Amino acid sequence: MTVAFELDASGAWNEMFEAPGVPRALYRPVVKQLSMATMRELHQRRDLLARTFSDRGVTFAFSGEERPFPLDLLPRVISALEWDLVARGISQRVRALEAFLADVYGDGQIFNDGLIPRSVVLSSPNFIRAAKGIVPENGARVTVSGVDLIRDELGAFRVLEDNVRIPSGVSYVIENRRAMTQHASSLFSEYSVHPVDEYPSRLLAALRSAAPQVTEPVVVVLTPGVHNAAYFEHVLLARMMGAELVEGSDLICRSNKVFMRTTHGERQVHSIYRRVDDEWLDPLHFRFDSMVGVPGLVNAARAGNVAIANALGNGVADDKLVYTYVPSFISYYLGEQPLLENVETYRLEDAEIRGEVLGALDRYVVKPVDGSGGKGIVIGHLASEEELAATAVAIAADPRKWIAQRPVALSTMPTLTESTIGARHIDLRPFAINDGESVWVLPGGLTRVALAEGELVVNSSKGGGSKDTWVVDDRRRGIPQGQQRSEEPVPVLVPKASGALRQSDPVLRAEDDQ
Repeated sequence: MTVAFELDASGAWNEMFEAPGVPRALYRPVVKQLSMATMRELHQRRDLLARTFSDRGVTFAFSGEERPFPLDLLPRVISALEWDLVARGISQRVRALEAFLADVYGDGQIFNDGLIPRSVVLSSPNFIRAAKGIVPENGARVTVSGVDLIRDELGAFRVLEDNVRIPSGVSYVIENRRAMTQHASSLFSEYSVHPVDEYPSRLLAALRSAAPQVTEPVVVVLTPGVHNAAYFEHVLLARMMGAELVEGSDLICRSNKVFMRTTHGERQVHSIYRRVDDEWLDPLHFRFDSMVGVPGLVNAARAGNVAIANALGNGVADDKLVYTYVPSFISYYLGEQPLLENVETYRLEDAEIRGEVLGALDRYVVKPVDGSGGKGIVIGHLASEEELAATAVAIAADPRKWIAQRPVALSTMPTLTESTIGARHIDLRPFAINDGESVWVLPGGLTRVALAEGELVVNSSKGGGSKDTWVVDDRRRGIPQGQQRSEEPVPVLVPKASGALRQSDPVLRAEDDQ
C-alpha cells in the first residue's frame, strides 16, 4: 500500500501543500520520496527512530511513564529567507524583554512614562523582589529564551507566548537532527540544511561571559534531579558543554561565594545554568522546605560572585498579561516596529472588554496568565457548558489572572499516523542565546506536533511529539527564494478534503511545560 496524504479542511495553513495534490516548492523532494514508500516501510522507519531514542535515553515523562519522545519522519522545512525574518523578530523581542526586565528591576522608568501600569507588574506572581539589583557581568538576564510561534490562517508567523524563565526542549532539537541524519540521509542530499550543533558552544560562551571576571570561569548545570521530566536535557547539555551536572546538595555557599564539592575538595563556581524554578532555588529567600536549592545562592549572586542563568524574576516577562504589552516595549525601548506580531489578545481587567468576552465565551480561547504547558487553557468552542460556566466565575472573581485570545487555526503539517499521513496541528519554539552583546537564534528550533487528530495543544505533557525543523538554502537546488506554486504534478496524493487550502512534588514538574 502506497502513502496517502490527508489534508485538513478547517481553513488552517498547510505547511506542505498549497492546494490538494500540489506541494509547496520546498517540500517537493520530501513528497516525492514519501510517495515512493509504503506505509509499512514508513512505520518500520518510525519504530527504528523510537528504538534509537530509547537506546539513547531520549525520553519524556507522560502519565508517570518514561517514553521515547515521538519524532515524526516528515521534517518541517523553512526557507532561509523566511527564517531570516523569524530570527530577526526573535532577536528583537529578546532585546526588548531584556530592556524591560532591567527597567522593572531597576529604575522603573517605564512606569513613570505610563506605558504599563505598575500594578500589572507588581501583581504578577512571577515578579521577584529579591531580583532587584542582581545584574550579571554581561548584563544579560535572558541568557536562553524559547519564544513560541504559530502560523495563522494566512501563513504569517505570530508570537503565541514568551518563555524566558527555564525554556526547555532544545535537547530534542539536537537529538532529532542526529536521528534524522542517521535514518533519513537520502533526504538530506536534496537540501542544504543549516546545522544545529553549534548550540552548546554558544550557550557555554554566554554562561562564561555572564560570570564574574576571572581567567577560567567554572560553569555548572544545576538540576532538580533524575525525577525531573527534562533530566535528559540537563545531562545532554552538561555533557556537550563540558560542564559539571550538579544538584543543590553538591553546592555550598560560604562568604557569599558558591563552591562545588568534588573528590579533590571544594571548587568555586562562577556561573550556574539553573534548571530549578525561582521558588525552589534558595530556601533562605523562597520556599524554606526546598531540598533542591542552594541556601545563600541569592546573596552570592547579589554580591557579584556568581551568575545565575536565567536570572531570578524573569518570569514576570512570561506573564501573559505582560505579553500584551511587548509590542509597545519594542517601540519604547528599541524605537522599532515589531517584526513578529502577537496573537490578538484581550485584557480582561477592562470591564467593557470583560463583558464582551463573558457574553460570548465560546468564541474565545481563555488562558491563565501564569499557566504553562497548556494547563488551564479553555478553548471556547471545544469546552462544555460546565467548563465555560466555571471559567466565567473564575474570570469574574479575579480578572487579572486571565487573558482571552481569538482562536487561531494553528497551521497543520502531514504527520505519520497508523493508517495514513494525516494533518496535525503544530507550533514552533525557536531558541535564542544572549551573550550580552548580541542575540543568536538557533536555526530551526523545535516543531511540536499535537498527535491526536484535531488536538490544538502541542506540549509533550499533553501527549504531543515533534518534527525535525530544517532551515534550508533555497538556491542549493536552484529553487527561487520563497515558496512559489509548482506546476509539475506529484503522484500518489490522496487528499481527504477538496478545495484550496489557505496559507493559512511541584519542583519536579515537566519542564517541557515552559
